Amino acid sequence: MTPERLEQAGLNYLARFAASATHLRRVLMRRVRLSEAVHATESPILVQAITTLIERWIAAGLLNDPGYAEAKAASLHRRGLPRNRIRAKLQEKGIAAPVIDVVLGDGSEIGDDLAAAAAFVRRRRLGPYRRSELRASFQQKDLASLARAGFDRRIAETVLRAEDPEALNLLLDDA
Repeated sequence: MTPERLEQAGLNYLARFAASATHLRRVLMRRVRLSEAVHATESPILVQAITTLIERWIAAGLLNDPGYAEAKAASLHRRGLPRNRIRAKLQEKGIAAPVIDVVLGDGSEIGDDLAAAAAFVRRRRLGPYRRSELRASFQQKDLASLARAGFDRRIAETVLRAEDPEALNLLLDDA
């Protein structure tokens, strides 16, 4: 592994995936550690090269943690994840807590989690998206599924109480 090959590996990764600076650093460090293990050498030069590359790519705009965090949070919200799970995923990717706080806001709005819960039940075909004759028998299972996904009981019950998808959409418009 050379600094030039490391740079090319980083650029190839960024061409395929969006990444935070910390996450890209982890990916490149794994490559360095693998190279060190295979060749039985240590490369402090490569560790320094990673730092230099990350700084250069941040300055050039290739790495933008706030932009990445906004896009990732929006994607996870559309998939139906609640705020606390989105926060955990962003922390996992190495996004700093102040950036996460800015992206997620103060957390007082119930509408965001309600919309995410609606997306979750639509994607999983729970509650109002289930056939009406089966809804009562699956009520507890649907509630448990929402709880495992990270939604609090109040939001889960609100979403599952909707009679049909149209009623759920009206509920979201009111929130």
